[in-house]
Amino acid sequence: MLLMLDVADTLAARQVRYAVIGALAAAVHGAVRASMDADAIVAIPISEAQSLRSELETLGLKAQLRIGGIDDPVGALLAVNDSFGNRVDLVMALRGADPGLFGRASMVRFSGESLQVVGREDFIAMKVFAGGPQDLGDARSAISANPQSLNLELLRGLALRFGRHTALTLEALLT
Repeated sequence: MLLMLDVADTLAARQVRYAVIGALAAAVHGAVRASMDADAIVAIPISEAQSLRSELETLGLKAQLRIGGIDDPVGALLAVNDSFGNRVDLVMALRGADPGLFGRASMVRFSGESLQVVGREDFIAMKVFAGGPQDLGDARSAISANPQSLNLELLRGLALRFGRHTALTLEALLT
């Protein structure tokens, strides 16, 4: 989490919108689990990712940029590591993600500092899209944490952006 806070400071200085996803967001939305890394989705064009990578390296961090292939749902990923083995993955251009997710993110306090964390409906839709056993478990936990407070119309629309399979899987989780 401390590395995520450092990376978030760099993103804020560059006025790059971001939202924490993954295990940190899962903890906020009802599924506490251990993780050795942090993940965030960022609103930065892939063309600017190399500049961000260079800036993070000037801070003493290691950063590796991976560009996704034509069939990859992730346009690019910037993996950031510190000397302690901590890792932050910055996801860029996630196919199907609603650009409005940054506006639905909320500020959450961690260790006396604040991070933007993806909203619950966006979190659930992304987890269902990812589709792995841990992802679906995180989605179930986020749904069951407070099912009455979910905006089901928004959630269903977000899932549909990721495709028919995601929408159908979500409906199965909701029942």
